[in-house]
Amino acid sequence: MKPLLSLSRLIDEINRRISKIACWLVLLSCLVSGGNALTRYGLNMSSNAWLEIQWYMFAGMFMLGASYTLCRNEHVRVDIVYSHLSTRKQIWIDLFGGIFFLLPAAIILAWMSWPVFYSSWAEHEMSGNAGGLIRWPVKIFLPLGFALLTAQGISEVIKRIAMLTGHM
Repeated sequence: MKPLLSLSRLIDEINRRISKIACWLVLLSCLVSGGNALTRYGLNMSSNAWLEIQWYMFAGMFMLGASYTLCRNEHVRVDIVYSHLSTRKQIWIDLFGGIFFLLPAAIILAWMSWPVFYSSWAEHEMSGNAGGLIRWPVKIFLPLGFALLTAQGISEVIKRIAMLTGHM
């Protein structure tokens, strides 16, 4: 169990470090959004590229931050029943959900999103908007984000098993 818990700690640390990028994207997005509003309403100017970069940053925030949110157990769930259960039952629910729902979905989405990114990259896909940006940089967030979520799901399963077996 010790090697698996070491792997779990490594995954948690990788996702913690990557989440810092997501945090900085929040700040940058706010700055770009404020700058867009100032130039649009103050100077009567606008740029599709700056509007699109906001969406790119939002995608980065969401896809890079989701795995760390899971690590911190801060994801949204319906706690009406869950919060009234014993800790052991909560662990079993988390384990069941991780194995049968989270991991299959994250693996499938990571797998299926790779061709979307690769096609965009190979074709040098550009935005259809005037002055728009290249599209592949934002599309890499899909397979990357779901791969990180898969890894974090594995980490969470390891931790739940360790809790149930008394190793944690």
